[in-house]
Amino acid sequence: MIAKPTRRAVAALLLALPLAQTHAQEFTATTDPARAQVTLPEPARPDLPSLILIGDSTVRNGRDDGQGKGPEGQWGWGNPIATYFDLTKINVVNRAVGGLSSRTYRTSGHWGRTKPFIKKGDWVVMQFGHNDASPVNDNSRARGVLRGTGPEKEEITNLLTGKPETVYTYGGYLRGYIAEIRAAGATPVICSPIIRKRWEADGVKVTRAGGNFAAWAAEVARQEKVAFIDLNEWGAQRYEALGKAEVEKLFPADTPQETVHTNWLGAAVNAQLVIAGLIQNKVLPDNVYLRRFAPDGSDDRPVVDARKVKVEAPRDPKLPSLVMIGDSTVRSGGQGGAYGWGERIGALFDTQRINIVNDAIGGRSSRTFFTEGRWASVLDQLKAGDTLLIQFGHNDGARIGDPAGKNRGSVPGIGPETIEDTRPDGTKEMVQSFGWYLARYINDAKAKGANVVVLSPIPHKDRWQANVPRDFENYAAWGEQVARANGAQFIDLTMRVTEAYRSIGAEKVASFFADARTHTNDTGAVFNATQVVEGLKRLPGSPLQAFLKPAAP
Repeated sequence: MIAKPTRRAVAALLLALPLAQTHAQEFTATTDPARAQVTLPEPARPDLPSLILIGDSTVRNGRDDGQGKGPEGQWGWGNPIATYFDLTKINVVNRAVGGLSSRTYRTSGHWGRTKPFIKKGDWVVMQFGHNDASPVNDNSRARGVLRGTGPEKEEITNLLTGKPETVYTYGGYLRGYIAEIRAAGATPVICSPIIRKRWEADGVKVTRAGGNFAAWAAEVARQEKVAFIDLNEWGAQRYEALGKAEVEKLFPADTPQETVHTNWLGAAVNAQLVIAGLIQNKVLPDNVYLRRFAPDGSDDRPVVDARKVKVEAPRDPKLPSLVMIGDSTVRSGGQGGAYGWGERIGALFDTQRINIVNDAIGGRSSRTFFTEGRWASVLDQLKAGDTLLIQFGHNDGARIGDPAGKNRGSVPGIGPETIEDTRPDGTKEMVQSFGWYLARYINDAKAKGANVVVLSPIPHKDRWQANVPRDFENYAAWGEQVARANGAQFIDLTMRVTEAYRSIGAEKVASFFADARTHTNDTGAVFNATQVVEGLKRLPGSPLQAFLKPAAP
């Protein structure tokens, strides 16, 4: 039977990403932002190059604290974007101010206070436009600009300040920033304003900004030969791919009428688009990114072709083998300093008596490990007396039908439901449930006489603390149910590692990771491998106890 696909949240990991830490950001006045003296962050390490952000509330909202409402408050994309960078190599300095336009960011003095932090080799990303369409002259904000990109200007007596002022076009203000950024030896980048949550009558298409600020931002970037990031168009495409119901989850639930200001999840989506634009324009060096994105929200690195990754063979076919299948948290191969626990578990076994065979491959889900033929190759080598360890789940939550998912998502649950997916070549695939794929692995292996242990996924860097919900709750439950029903054993590795993390504390755990939240470094891999072995020891019958090295005295 073909089940109707459900709309799932963009990526569960986005909700769990840590909030970027910045210096104190307090208002000393609560009047018009153009006149308020706002304490903005400064480069944490002046010796490093800086990515400096300027703009309005869609980049940095209020005091950058979600109005005290946590992730469900209003956030600008300048906050979550810091979580995607290696802050030991680059400063991310969000000096945007809510309520300002390209004009008032300058006339308020905020630009003058930002310029001293811009040095040779830095990058400055600007995103204005949401407030630029306001009145040019009133006694409320007086923040509007002249429309267009030309040399037009208007002399006014500002009703708010009582002072004479020359007002320029939107393009004129952008050109002013570009010139001064370049004069400082830094590189300017222009973003169009983020897309608004406005749907066409069909409820499927998103209304673009049209021929105004988004188009004018693109025009200035083209004329000035500046990198341009089209948050308007790319954002519309992301919203359309997600659908109306999912997009609602990107905005504060207590203000359903809000169309501009996102919650933290929505801010993270926009931050990913900015990352994609920086990568596409080759603005920053590759080594500063912890995570990379394409405009559709997927990791911009292609998933390695499984056919080019040789299946590992047992060292001595006469010996029993411990065989592992899974994703990059089991085997990362040192890419970006990351290692999976499966790459360090061999040190805990007597390899003169048992083969350690790690056939996990990065980027795989329970679905793609099967459909790409990797499982068939592993199965060919399994024999009676071997033990198979299975750990999937990190990539199974990808949304079926969303290109960002790279055809990796499995149907949630353990039932017979299927969903049709379209591959990049246009062919159709009937996607099975997570439980279906696990059951297939278990029963195929048992038919060869192997013992099978299912493990739930290792937890993320930010999902083991006592004050947050447990990680991978569904996948752990599904894994245990399928294991029990099909004669396999089960280890809740998520909670075993979680409890071990809690026993050593946050500072130590932070040192275990090679990226923002998923992949462990060598030390972390050794630690998690130890937890896997402890889990194996506690299984009924301790099936691998005889092959373990004696514990150190």
